[in-house]
Amino acid sequence: MKTLVLTLLPLLVLSACATPSPEARVRSKLIAAGLTPPMASCMAERLVDRLSIQELRRLGSIAKLQDREIGEMTVEQFLHHIRVLGDPHILKVVTTAGIGCAIAT
Repeated sequence: MKTLVLTLLPLLVLSACATPSPEARVRSKLIAAGLTPPMASCMAERLVDRLSIQELRRLGSIAKLQDREIGEMTVEQFLHHIRVLGDPHILKVVTTAGIGCAIAT
């Protein structure tokens, strides 16, 4: 039994390394949606730090609502999609992250 655990432990560690982090997944989705890589990196870091996994999934669901990239939307249209989720915490975090990252980048 001890040998089996010692054999499987390195495989488990390697498989954990192969799975992209939530931040990397959020960053890639934001880039795919039309944000620049620096803006996507900044926002992904802030969103992952401030939102739960469930909130991130809900936020990801708005990508299915529109047929165009975020970069083609007005701020009002984008915020409308966020408001549709009905979660004031997500709206606050996305808004403050967007403003902070726009100033920082």
